Amino acid sequence: MSSVGSYLRERREVRGVSLKEMARATRVRERYLEALEADEFSELPGVVFTKGFIRACCQVLSEPPDEALRIYSAQLGLPATLGETSRPPGLAERDGRAREPILITLVLLVTLGVALFGLTFALQSRQRQPSVSLSRRSEAPAPAANEPVAPPTASQPAAAPPASRAAGAPTAGPAPAAGSLRVEVPEPTRTPTAGVFVPTPTAPSPPAYRLVARVKETTWIRVRTDDGHVTEETMSPGDVREWVSSRRFVLTIGNAGGIALELNGRPLPALGPSGSVIPRLVIPSDQQ
Repeated sequence: MSSVGSYLRERREVRGVSLKEMARATRVRERYLEALEADEFSELPGVVFTKGFIRACCQVLSEPPDEALRIYSAQLGLPATLGETSRPPGLAERDGRAREPILITLVLLVTLGVALFGLTFALQSRQRQPSVSLSRRSEAPAPAANEPVAPPTASQPAAAPPASRAAGAPTAGPAPAAGSLRVEVPEPTRTPTAGVFVPTPTAPSPPAYRLVARVKETTWIRVRTDDGHVTEETMSPGDVREWVSSRRFVLTIGNAGGIALELNGRPLPALGPSGSVIPRLVIPSDQQ
């Protein structure tokens, strides 16, 4: 194919799509599409925006953009870009990065659940073990009713009463024989677990920044967040878009005077005159 314009025009005519339908589907102005098919690149905003137009046209025509981008790069004498696919820019990276937080969260939840289960099981096992105290008591046999009781001598102190009798507690059953073992098995008690520290997962912090774009004139815009999400489209007057991120935004704007931005509900200063291109705009900047 001699030029990218004839390549796109031929694909469009094969699909039976008019320029108006193409402009409505891609949201690219019809005069830009006409200039693209006529290979009048001086009428287009720039190389970055022209490649975006080519990708949008190929997406509507269900054609992979690799061949069209290769012809366009060869036509302008630009180095060929390897790894061009039919997927929108940054989509593969966005899908890969979007899965990483989910996998990490699942692993942390499973680990926390196993640790919590082990801690609870250990505490319950410790509480259910009865404490067995063995006490060996030597008690003299009680004297008969008619047998006189000899007073204690200096070398033989008087036997002290059992602890239960001394405290006034009632006794049940006959007294144990001398030299026997008494096993006291108290009822198992359950201590409340209110004092046990159980770590709980902390809720993720809400997003820190909310960026809103309000379009006054037709412009092309590309928004990339630090977590890898990329949005690229041509916006018309009256369009409103919103992006949310926990960190900064990096924007590329084709018409600085045709768009107004708000950050967290606060309007940002004017970006520039109509028709000017901003290749890289960081919001919020390091000074903010």
